[in-house]
Amino acid sequence: MIRFVLRFFGLWILAAAFVFLVYDGTKSIAAGMVLTKPFGETWNDINSNSLLLLQPAIERHVAVWLWDPVILSILTAPTWLVLGVIGIVLVLLGRKKKPLIGYAR
Repeated sequence: MIRFVLRFFGLWILAAAFVFLVYDGTKSIAAGMVLTKPFGETWNDINSNSLLLLQPAIERHVAVWLWDPVILSILTAPTWLVLGVIGIVLVLLGRKKKPLIGYAR
């Protein structure tokens, strides 16, 4: 059941990544230059309060060094790339196990 849920959400997130890829592509073609929407800007458009609470929570509960190199690079990456990676990871976590060959258990 959990594998189904992981695959289900993974495929929906991959579909959202494709939508953002098409959005960035059409915007880039119209402008004549490569334009991408950062993941942090998309998150801010959806829910700015949670994004503002993220930095103090990570620095207080996880590690101070994690915010600057890791989380900021994720927030500045294109939205389609971040969603694509998350979707692929969820689909891979939810994939069916390969059947064993022979008597190996």
